[in-house]
Amino acid sequence: MSDPPAVPPVVTPAPRSRARMLELVFPKDTNYLGTAFGGWVLSLMDKAASVAAVRHGGGNVVTARMDGVDFRVPIRVGDAVALDAQVVRVGRTSMTVRVDVYRETMTTGEQELATTGMFVFVSVDDEGRPCPVPPLAEGQDTGSAHPDPDARP
Repeated sequence: MSDPPAVPPVVTPAPRSRARMLELVFPKDTNYLGTAFGGWVLSLMDKAASVAAVRHGGGNVVTARMDGVDFRVPIRVGDAVALDAQVVRVGRTSMTVRVDVYRETMTTGEQELATTGMFVFVSVDDEGRPCPVPPLAEGQDTGSAHPDPDARP
């Protein structure tokens, strides 16, 4: 009896110019009121944004700027934090990444926009010098100031 033919694994490429993450909020991530430290949330946002920038640029990036981070509602212990980062604008060597952070009640799956922010990254070569990045795909230059409710993680 012979073994069935091996089926090659299905390889699906990661989305270019976008990243999604999910984190749980534990007591170590919160202040004495039981809400997430703002710095912890910023760190998650920077991480998600950098993944989107690396995927788009295809190489090393450094954070150059964090703009207009708005904390709208508190994120509490036991919540999930769903992040959606997308490159929305591209310059010659820089990329602007919008990050939307949703607070999710784990038991119901209900999500609410908790935080938004814009991050600017510069693509750098192996010597740390700025290098060119590719343009966004046609019709993808979406510098919108509003989150996309259909793109929730």
